[in-house]
Amino acid sequence: MTLRWDVALAILAMGLVTYLCRAGGYAVLRAVRTPPFIDALLRNLPAPLFAAYVALALSRQDAAAAIASIPCALVHLRWKNFALSIVAGVGAIALLRWAGM
Repeated sequence: MTLRWDVALAILAMGLVTYLCRAGGYAVLRAVRTPPFIDALLRNLPAPLFAAYVALALSRQDAAAAIASIPCALVHLRWKNFALSIVAGVGAIALLRWAGM
């Protein structure tokens, strides 16, 4: 199997554009002082994104997944640790599946 030059060039060009987009964002944020609102937005963005992913996943699951989300949420509320809450949720769903739900 051979790699065509136009395909190789397209792959390299897409890689360069991706790198420039990422590096450009860092360069702009280092050179320009962002307003406090943008700082707060960037600092707090992971939690809403995680919640959106979880809500979408739960909307496509059965009752066991919804029940397993309860200990997951409680662990997160208590310890504010995403990794620990994920472990609690996976453990809860595993126990519910093992119990036949």
